[in-house]
Amino acid sequence: MPAETDVVIVGGGLAGLAAARRLHRAGVPWRLVEASDRLGGRVATDVVDGYRIDRGFQVLNTAYPRLGTLIDTGRLNLGYFTSGVLVRKGDHLLRLVNPLREPTGGPRTALAGVGSLLDRVRFAALATGCATLPVSRLLAAPETTTETALRRAGLSDAIIEELLRPFLSGVFIDRELATSSHVLAMVLRSFARGRIGLPADGMAALPRAIADPLPANLLDLDTPVTQVAPRLVRTRAGEIHCRAVVVAVDPPAASALLPALARVRMHSYTTYYHSAPEPPLGEPILLVDGDRREIVANTVVLSNAAPTYAPDGRHLVATSVVGPTAPPEPTIRTELTRLYGRSTDDWTHLTTVVVPDALPAAPPPQGRLRKPVALGQGLFVAGDHRDSPSVQGALASGWRAAGAVLEELRAT
Repeated sequence: MPAETDVVIVGGGLAGLAAARRLHRAGVPWRLVEASDRLGGRVATDVVDGYRIDRGFQVLNTAYPRLGTLIDTGRLNLGYFTSGVLVRKGDHLLRLVNPLREPTGGPRTALAGVGSLLDRVRFAALATGCATLPVSRLLAAPETTTETALRRAGLSDAIIEELLRPFLSGVFIDRELATSSHVLAMVLRSFARGRIGLPADGMAALPRAIADPLPANLLDLDTPVTQVAPRLVRTRAGEIHCRAVVVAVDPPAASALLPALARVRMHSYTTYYHSAPEPPLGEPILLVDGDRREIVANTVVLSNAAPTYAPDGRHLVATSVVGPTAPPEPTIRTELTRLYGRSTDDWTHLTTVVVPDALPAAPPPQGRLRKPVALGQGLFVAGDHRDSPSVQGALASGWRAAGAVLEELRAT
């Protein structure tokens, strides 16, 4: 452990890695310390018996603006999902797709029995506006909750409850749809403009790709931080004196290191992983429950998008539940039998991944989705709780925090 450096980054998740990349590019001496034995924070993948098990259902959106400045997404060998969703309603599976991505599916989407035709026209207009209007205009709009914004757009209770609540609850990890309408606008923008995919090697390939240009000797793993103070970071391996500190850990840990930082409420998420001998669907598309049972948020055959997620001859199904209470696996299996419309008796339950602090809550007001990263006295904070709660928010906040550090160092 060095006795001193210019900048110490606490936390090796996406925000910390993005900050390190910007500081390294600027030629400023830095050091990153991470408490665990790996980089990536909440983004991780375990390989179990040939299956790639992400730490909860996670995906990568190619439209995230900060992504392209950090990595070449082509090197991730992304497998893509269908740009749409399946809705289970009674005995029917209704398929709705983005007509810009799949023009031939437009007529079928227009006639799908989810809400009314007017609902689908109005939602298309809302998504198109989010995709085409300048971001500054979207974030200048009056802010409310997601549910209120959807109702103000003229959408009926039917389409909200049968499609949008189950779908968006999995995106925000918020079944109440109390998330800011500004976050909703950015999410709809990214879905309309980008493609959703999985790296062939699992979501852990993302932090690895971001970290790849960084010198390994500047990344200290298994190094818990015990105290952060102006110009000082104490770890179990020793003290580092510095000119600036970037705290880029999860919100609960950030509040422990920086008591003056406002506490952030976190949403919980549970993902059940099953192995199946045959895929219950023939395409990589998200399936949600339009019957309003409110048990499963979504389910998807991951190996349809990325065959490397399962060994040859098997298929991997991920099913996610929102909230702190996770139903027992037999309850989920019963729901999956209903949702997919086929028996799951020959499926094997691989594991259940519970992520109690999966995503920061983002109720209004969120303003322009850019909370301060400079706390004064050479202390800075980064993470998706400082921008939008997403991969993009984590990367953007880390990049922004590093920019604020560079500005302060130049001034002193």
